[in-house]
Amino acid sequence: MSQDQTRCDVDAVKAYLLDLQDRICVALEAQDGSAVFVEDAWQRPAAEGALALTGGGRTRVIADGAVIEKGGVNFSHVRGERLPASATASRPELAGRSFQALGVSLVIHPHNPYVPTSHANVRLFVAEKEGEDPVWWFGGGFDLTPFYPFEDDVIHWHQTGKDLCTPFGDEVFSRYKKWCDEYFFLKHRNENRGVGGLFFDDLNEWDGELNFDKSFAFMQAVGNGYIDAYVPIVAKRKALQYGERERKFQCYRRGRYVEFNLVFDRGTIFGLQTGGRTESILMSLPPVVHWDYDWQPEPDSPEARLYTDFLPHKDWV
Repeated sequence: MSQDQTRCDVDAVKAYLLDLQDRICVALEAQDGSAVFVEDAWQRPAAEGALALTGGGRTRVIADGAVIEKGGVNFSHVRGERLPASATASRPELAGRSFQALGVSLVIHPHNPYVPTSHANVRLFVAEKEGEDPVWWFGGGFDLTPFYPFEDDVIHWHQTGKDLCTPFGDEVFSRYKKWCDEYFFLKHRNENRGVGGLFFDDLNEWDGELNFDKSFAFMQAVGNGYIDAYVPIVAKRKALQYGERERKFQCYRRGRYVEFNLVFDRGTIFGLQTGGRTESILMSLPPVVHWDYDWQPEPDSPEARLYTDFLPHKDWV
């Protein structure tokens, strides 16, 4: 293995991520047709918090559009003098290293209950120590959270994921789909958050050897694949008629989204543990949500079909 494949080209990753943020915003604005993303560029002027964070980012938020009720597509690149507990829990040998983390993270909450909520994230993490080689890895994925699902939408979503994984190996899709199914699970509800997608982390090796180029290429395939997976679903469902019943169920199911993000989500926990920018971290939360005590869907209703036909793990493609 050449030295070329063990290096970590942070500048190339950053350039890709900034371009990805731009392209996703353009694609989603085109689907909305009314609202545009408002950018809040931020920079930490000096080291802050227990981890001495520096860096900055571009938070972009869209709200009250014709299609998108609230959404955010965020880029950040931060550095810290020591790794937080969330990053060293599974890799204790990295404790005491400084780090830098950069990525794009997004959540889209549409008005229409027939248009699913979507989430995507791609990131690079680098742990550094003077006199030693940096330890780097990629992570990310995308997942879909429908309220009134259509089977062909779910199949399209997973087929897009499978197609982008196939060039990297026959087993890649099944591995990262399974990881996504297991990750987006609400243990206290014994329930999946949505219909899944892809989830990967700690990616830096292929065939047992460090391979930056292939790892970076896979991260790019996932980032680009989100647009291919989500935009056609939005285009197909955004004009469907809905009423108070559908809206109420959407707001109820959004509660599951909030529960997962605040209790289990690694990105949220990492951001809050590192003293990250709270407004950007909690951008993922929906604008309107409610909890109804011990609510149950009527048997054989459209709402019940979500629980019986779509939330259980299934091989869609």
